[in-house]
Amino acid sequence: MLTSLPNMLTVSRIAAIPLLLALIYVDTPFYRWIAFAGYVLACITDYFDGYLARHMNQISPLGRFLDPIADKLLVATLIVMLVATQEIAGLAVIPAIIILAREILVSGLREYLAEIQVSVPVTKLAKWKTGIQMLALGFLIVGDAGPKAIPVSLIGEIGLWIAGVLTAVTGYDYMARGLKHMVSEESGGQ
Repeated sequence: MLTSLPNMLTVSRIAAIPLLLALIYVDTPFYRWIAFAGYVLACITDYFDGYLARHMNQISPLGRFLDPIADKLLVATLIVMLVATQEIAGLAVIPAIIILAREILVSGLREYLAEIQVSVPVTKLAKWKTGIQMLALGFLIVGDAGPKAIPVSLIGEIGLWIAGVLTAVTGYDYMARGLKHMVSEESGGQ
């Protein structure tokens, strides 16, 4: 049900995306910090929508469908905007591409596996990847608007590279597990 609190939190994360992108596009220090605050709020809703759904016994098919979509939309649109504004530039585009490619790969894999009623649980390493990715994107949103004494953009870029490596590892892990199911499905069907 769309009116449950967990689902409303998920939808609010999707609804916040255009505002975050507009704030980053304007590209003034004040708007970058406002975008960062909105992004932090979106990250908090990502945690609480699942937590509340479990603890309030409001897990729903709609929530299970929307939550990963909201996460992927937020990450993908922010990465594209940060590349467009050159906050992610040069070689740092490589982990950004890896992250985007893995999101598409895992989405397709999950869709296929759902058809054959196979669930692929999120691993602890994937959760670490998500946390580091969220942190890196937060630093990159702030970018040059951060305090001069702290290398904010560099920290974000290093975090993006770490997230990119973890993304490749977890993407490979998901693909390997998915291929096992595909192969067994194929050999069972013949």
